[in-house]
Amino acid sequence: MANSSSMWVLLIVAMAALVAIPKAEAISCDNVRSTLTPCLTYILGQSPLMSNCCGGIQGLYRQATATVDRRAICSCLKGYYSQYAQYVTPLIMNRISGLPGSCGVKIPYNISPSIDCSRVV
Repeated sequence: MANSSSMWVLLIVAMAALVAIPKAEAISCDNVRSTLTPCLTYILGQSPLMSNCCGGIQGLYRQATATVDRRAICSCLKGYYSQYAQYVTPLIMNRISGLPGSCGVKIPYNISPSIDCSRVV
């Protein structure tokens, strides 16, 4: 009987521990910004595509394991576009939208100012 009670207590404690584990936060815009900063000179046409830019994009892609992460990244990119829209020429937009593919990362949507981030899965 005591053995059965111990098992129940252990099970309840284990379940309580699982409930108490906090959910991971979605990827932050600060993280996205710092990851993409090495890409700015390429995006602006001031340098060729550098390995630290692609390394950042590949790392960000690996971090985006859940839909909430991918939507957060999308929203950050869209917000940055809105913030700097007056500076974004068609050439710059082409570099931005082609950046994942140029770095060997396949994403299931095109980066554009009109993307509906709620549809990103």
